[in-house]
Amino acid sequence: MTPRVRRVVTTRAGGRSTGRFARFNLSTGVDDDPAAVAANRARVARELGVPVVYLQQVHGTRVETVDAVPAAGAPDVPDTDAVVTAVPGVGIAVLAADCVPVLLADPRAGIVGAAHAGRVGAAAGVLPAVVEAMVALGARVGDVEVLLGPAVCGGCYEVPAAMAAEVDAALPGSAVRTRTGTAGLDLRAGLHHQLTALGVARIGGDPRCTMETRDLFSHRRDAPTGRQAAITWLDPLPSVRS
Repeated sequence: MTPRVRRVVTTRAGGRSTGRFARFNLSTGVDDDPAAVAANRARVARELGVPVVYLQQVHGTRVETVDAVPAAGAPDVPDTDAVVTAVPGVGIAVLAADCVPVLLADPRAGIVGAAHAGRVGAAAGVLPAVVEAMVALGARVGDVEVLLGPAVCGGCYEVPAAMAAEVDAALPGSAVRTRTGTAGLDLRAGLHHQLTALGVARIGGDPRCTMETRDLFSHRRDAPTGRQAAITWLDPLPSVRS
């Protein structure tokens, strides 16, 4: 039996965090009250019914493979921006507040992945790296489906013209003009183009812009602020009675 793939993206609603991190911040790296973050994470695990693996994200391309259910209270995986697993009953999460959270799955093979794709990591190739890691576990690129989560949109993401050109050279299709006519980046467009070139055909997107959507965290709008999570997991397999 192949376990069912699940996905969820959190918002600011609920939670224990206060002030600039109100209310459902899930990051331990933004100077929020650690007890509040722990309570928020505990609620996620409780409501999803699975333990969740979080990453200490560094805008890189390193991919971690989770091959066992994590111990309670396990620390964030260090220096990692993507994670894959074929283990049912384990949530894998990436955090974002303008960067693109990406959830991947091969439902046939029972393999899921998650990646944090900010400007630097996306241009460096974090998505090809996570697809390669999924294939190493037994996934087929043609069976992979992807959700590009909420992120800052091209209309809002203004950058210097030289930066837009540099990123577009590594991630074609990402350079755009903002609503005010300045140079900008649409990372989701560039990532969609990249995934298509890799042979991934089923690509969906959450159209929300983090800067424009007040119930999502946005670093560009509110820094310092919290982070929402995009989480995917394989349903726990039913126990077999003898």
